[in-house]
Amino acid sequence: MAKLVFGMNQSLDGYVDHTAFGPSPTLFRHFIEQTGKEAGAVYGRGIYEIMRYWDDDQPDWDAGEHAFAAAWRNLPKWVVSRSLKSVGPNAQLVEGDLESAIRRLKVEREGEIEVAGPKLAHSLGQLGLIDEYRIYLHPVVLGHGRPLFVGPRPPLRLVANDVLDENVVRLVYVPT
Repeated sequence: MAKLVFGMNQSLDGYVDHTAFGPSPTLFRHFIEQTGKEAGAVYGRGIYEIMRYWDDDQPDWDAGEHAFAAAWRNLPKWVVSRSLKSVGPNAQLVEGDLESAIRRLKVEREGEIEVAGPKLAHSLGQLGLIDEYRIYLHPVVLGHGRPLFVGPRPPLRLVANDVLDENVVRLVYVPT
């Protein structure tokens, strides 16, 4: 049975914004390795549209960016959206009942399946489907934006923490 893992980069004050801060080269290598090991990813519409950037090679990419793009393109993706009518390569729309679709996915797959998007994570968390939360805490204060946790915060228990580079701490929580 697969394990659903919600992980995102977060500012010290609890916001997510890919335009305000990004991973260091060390953290980016961590994400390349992690993406290469995942059994798949479930995306909300917004984060999926941001990640579509990796579908097409860019002339100014370095070796790390090419490696991440290759890992991401190889990753099976399921996209939860009411507005999208189609999705890109190696992706499929999740249609119908969200809970049934994700429960079926967890049973059919082995390994870790990434969950991306705060709204989607909130919905799946309320259904009791998120098995682990990974917060990559960056030393940035944004003061506004999209919060990592949309709605009430789930009751969580810290199970691990580690320093991934000179500035980022990964906090790993499980639902209580």
